[in-house]
Amino acid sequence: MPLSLLSLAVAAFGIGTTEFVIMGLLPDVARDLGVSIPDAGLLVSGYALGVVIGAPLLAILTARLPRKATLVGLMGLFIVGNVLCALSPTYGLLMGARIVTAFCHAAFFGIGSVVAADLVPRNKRAQAIALMFAGLTLANVLGVPAGTAFGQWLGWRATFWAVVGIGLAALVALVLLLPGRIPMKESRILTEFRVLKDKQVFLAMVISVVCSASLFSVFTYISPLLRDVTHFSAEAVTGALLLFGVGLTAGNMLGGRLADWRLMPSLIGTLVVLIVVLAAFTGTSASTVPALATLLVWGVLAFALVPLLQLRVVDTAHAAPNLASTLNQGAFNLGNAIGAWIGAVAITHGIAYQHLPLVGVALSTTALGLSLLSSRLDRPALEGVREGA
Repeated sequence: MPLSLLSLAVAAFGIGTTEFVIMGLLPDVARDLGVSIPDAGLLVSGYALGVVIGAPLLAILTARLPRKATLVGLMGLFIVGNVLCALSPTYGLLMGARIVTAFCHAAFFGIGSVVAADLVPRNKRAQAIALMFAGLTLANVLGVPAGTAFGQWLGWRATFWAVVGIGLAALVALVLLLPGRIPMKESRILTEFRVLKDKQVFLAMVISVVCSASLFSVFTYISPLLRDVTHFSAEAVTGALLLFGVGLTAGNMLGGRLADWRLMPSLIGTLVVLIVVLAAFTGTSASTVPALATLLVWGVLAFALVPLLQLRVVDTAHAAPNLASTLNQGAFNLGNAIGAWIGAVAITHGIAYQHLPLVGVALSTTALGLSLLSSRLDRPALEGVREGA
């Protein structure tokens, strides 16, 4: 793997940290800015909304720009957004700064995925994408806990200044390590958007939404589940989430290898096993060791899907990979918001925390059905290739 992929991973680490670290700092932010914790929680939703809105907007604005210059510029926007977060004196300005920061998220991961795939031989593309996304998973394992502890020690603004430092390091790495000229296909904006009419591209993005919703319908409420059902202490919950993060990191790399091996069979097989594991979690969550084992396996499976789905979108949208890859990041974040909402509705209507994984089962089963449909639609095209040969 070329060293240039390291610069993409460092940038992904910074972006992942700033997205999720706010969750651990909500009480401090709410107290400092004089708002309620639920209002402070909207800073998470605001970021996700910024990703969804920023995906098509930045895809249009950067469509014809050189790839290296675009990635460097997006990292510059990320740095500016986090400086504004650190300096924001009011809740409204902090919300605006979060949205500005989020604008670079989808475009960076979208364009970065295509660049990563282009930097390596064809049989290593998914592993290259997974290596970039490893920065995102490490943000959950290392960046978020460290950022939370740092913010509780020196104040929440100090965490954002630390993220600015990570952004500057990523910016330097991108300038020094990325090739000066990265090949890109000539295209027109309207032509690129026409790719969304392709049913396979549309299906791939819908599957991304549903898979993400399956994860966040349960993971959003994992802390109360572990406290009330598994009877973990606050410290034990932190340790369990760290273990889950280790699973995410391992799953991300596993998914890269699976995608380079056999993409659609691996996607379908991963979803089948994920359904079984989530169904089992309703029983294993009542005991400490089985619950931890299930969390680890769930984390592996949940993030093994990420490079699989990202490469599927790039492959099906070969005429407009940058646009489709960027929009797919918006799809993941849309799934985050939908999943958290579905989980809230389920709990409000009386579903116990112990049975909440069944919501994830239902959503994963939906994703499996869509994946089987997409795989079936591939067959006529493959048969046509064989007949032509």
